[in-house]
Amino acid sequence: MITKVLCFGELLLRVSPAPNDEAEKNPFLLYMGGAEANTATALAGWNVPVKYCTVLPDNFMSDYIIDYLEYRGIYTSSIVRSGSRVGVYYLNRGADLKSSVVYDRDRSSFSELKRGMIDWDKVLRDVSWFNFTAISPALNENVADVCLEALEAASRKNITISVDLNYRSRLWKYGKAPIEVMPALVEHCDLVMGNIWSANSLLGTSIDDNIHEKGTKEAYLEQARATSLEIMKKFPKCKSVANTFRFDNDQQNLLYYTSLFTDGKQLNSQEFRTKGVIDRSGSGDCFMAGLIYGFYNKHNTQDIVDYATAAAFGKLQEQGDATEQDVFGVTKLRTENRK
Repeated sequence: MITKVLCFGELLLRVSPAPNDEAEKNPFLLYMGGAEANTATALAGWNVPVKYCTVLPDNFMSDYIIDYLEYRGIYTSSIVRSGSRVGVYYLNRGADLKSSVVYDRDRSSFSELKRGMIDWDKVLRDVSWFNFTAISPALNENVADVCLEALEAASRKNITISVDLNYRSRLWKYGKAPIEVMPALVEHCDLVMGNIWSANSLLGTSIDDNIHEKGTKEAYLEQARATSLEIMKKFPKCKSVANTFRFDNDQQNLLYYTSLFTDGKQLNSQEFRTKGVIDRSGSGDCFMAGLIYGFYNKHNTQDIVDYATAAAFGKLQEQGDATEQDVFGVTKLRTENRK
């Protein structure tokens, strides 16, 4: 039986200002987003069987959303219909999600999730990989509890589990600090992806206070190695840790590279540089998809980190949250960057 990757998290609608040359006709653009949906979309485009579990209201908008997900090749049978609204976020043109963003997801269908609403045995019966992000447990205590419920069910079935340590400080507002919630979830994870700063915020890993003053690639990668080892020591189930580095010297110049620590060694990607970025949203989700794609297909570890990095970098030149890149395009970008 061909097993699937399951991505679990909130689907969001994104509203952003239109480019100047389009603003006269329509001042705003609407995209479908959500970190886990973005990862699922990338995987489906790379021919990995993937299904998506979220909660949507029982109305015509959800029907259109589900039709679109299925058009993109994503299995939607695990979507729960409940509640009254889809979450929304507003993002300034070209901005990073850590800066010019406004969330409107209170009382969304997903945020009203509670234990017992999802039949995890049914959802996970054809799944070999479970992916979630730190965004979901940031919403409220009930959703964090559902994440734990899902992870416990996946662990019982020996399903590989991955987490993206997305840190959204604007979401952690329900009285619990991330470090009180995330460690219990990461205990179940085989692959942890994020960066040295999000790991510090969410898991309490140590970090060199002078890292930015050192400012060298060698220093950052050494910190990635130390963070990876600390995560694997704290969470013995974890077999692999990936760290991304994206530096915007100004609004035009961007440097991007990553590392993957697995099997006792750290593998580093090549550097990618660009002048001008179209859309920063979804790049990290694309990197996570690239990691899952490589591990799912049992590629060698250097190829895994190189493919994931190229995919994430390529996403920076696409408008919207989810990538349209195919395997050929990612591979071509990776090859051309070496020249």
